[in-house]
Amino acid sequence: MTWQEIVNKPYLEDLPYKIETNENGQVIMSPTVFLHGIYQSRVAKILEQLLPNGITSTETAIETSKGTKVPDVAWFDFVFFEQYRDVADLPVAPPICVEIISKNNSMREITGKRKLYFERQAIEVWTCDLEGNMRFFDVKGELEDSSFVPDFPKKIVFTRPKSG
Repeated sequence: MTWQEIVNKPYLEDLPYKIETNENGQVIMSPTVFLHGIYQSRVAKILEQLLPNGITSTETAIETSKGTKVPDVAWFDFVFFEQYRDVADLPVAPPICVEIISKNNSMREITGKRKLYFERQAIEVWTCDLEGNMRFFDVKGELEDSSFVPDFPKKIVFTRPKSG
């Protein structure tokens, strides 16, 4: 099944799962949890604050050699957006792809996705665990900080506003 065929299926539209495909075109559905979505939105918000010359998206489909993969957060500039705005699944990866690691993810799975995003020209791939710990990678391996966004925090924290 192609990604466009999946997108056109109305019964797959409102499922509470992240949908991807494998190299055989089979649909893979992964349930998400509340905290996963919280980190997803927080990473996207911080990225847009630090890189205002671009756009973040969540659940961006990327065509890879092992099926369609969907990073939780992606960042790209406006030129990239205009070039690909009407496609169902991207033929190249955005410069930054972020995976929020849930209990259901294995390190093998995340490492495999990271390689697939780099094959499709991602500049950096980041991970965020459910404790908010960020890890940054480029094609050569793990980085101390993001080279692309050096001010991105190494840990996502939540602080409650002071009541006054």
